[in-house]
Amino acid sequence: MQTLAAVLDVEKVGVDEFRGRTPSSSAPRVFGGQLVGQAVVAAGAAMGVDWVPYSAHAHFLRPGAATEPLIYRVEDVRDGRTAAVRRVTAEQGRALCTVTVAFARPGPDPERERPDPAPVGFPGGGPDRAAVDVPDSVGADAEGPLAGVDGRTRDWLASLRRTLPLEVRFLEPPARDAVLRGVRPPPRQRIFVRAAGALPDDPLIHAAALAYVSDLFLLSTALLPHGLLMGDPNVHAVSLDHAVWFHDATRVDEWVLYTMESPWTGSGRAFCRGEMRDAAGRTVASTAQEGTVRVIGL
Repeated sequence: MQTLAAVLDVEKVGVDEFRGRTPSSSAPRVFGGQLVGQAVVAAGAAMGVDWVPYSAHAHFLRPGAATEPLIYRVEDVRDGRTAAVRRVTAEQGRALCTVTVAFARPGPDPERERPDPAPVGFPGGGPDRAAVDVPDSVGADAEGPLAGVDGRTRDWLASLRRTLPLEVRFLEPPARDAVLRGVRPPPRQRIFVRAAGALPDDPLIHAAALAYVSDLFLLSTALLPHGLLMGDPNVHAVSLDHAVWFHDATRVDEWVLYTMESPWTGSGRAFCRGEMRDAAGRTVASTAQEGTVRVIGL
């Protein structure tokens, strides 16, 4: 299993052109978060120092094959005194996705965020935003939220560990497990997530790591009230576009709380959004995604 740092380490192969690879343990298709994360690194490498990404907006065009290298071509869109934009196209012979990455120069600007409206963050946290360590036992296989889950859920968790360079912990039993038991849970999920292994200190890599994580489980949130699951051969659910806004620097080799919800599904599409907080309670990123959701045969 490659580390997340290795996955995000794109290689410069030409002027504003970079090569990325997919871990050999991955699923047959390239994970969407990998495409966005590698695109952020490629755009940042083309920008140089003293710039930090503040947003990335992706449109997924075609699935990518995990067995083939990825080429990222970076195009200058705008260069300003305090902001700049780069457009990145991920290709495997033809375009797989485009990612527009916006950068800014950090400055002493006003800061504000709403407090967490309820103590739903890190255990012991909440509106006071107190820093709290996440115990490694949260969501361990034999205890806590995973005690008594369906065997199919355990197989799914094992597959995640084999294919993604991430550690994931659940605050509640996975919503997927409820669906397998015939329950239709609300369209909301919460997880703790961090890179499996240390990441370098480079803020660009941590922003790219947030982009990588941002695609995890997000579209699946929309399926829950309908009793549907990602991976079901009768369900066609794929991301169309995806956005992540980077609010504050954080380390993604430390725990991040990712809260996701889906306020709307209809016309063969679903809209989802999410929020990431660190152990200090700071909002470090926000996400939004729309995807196709159809039941085959209907």
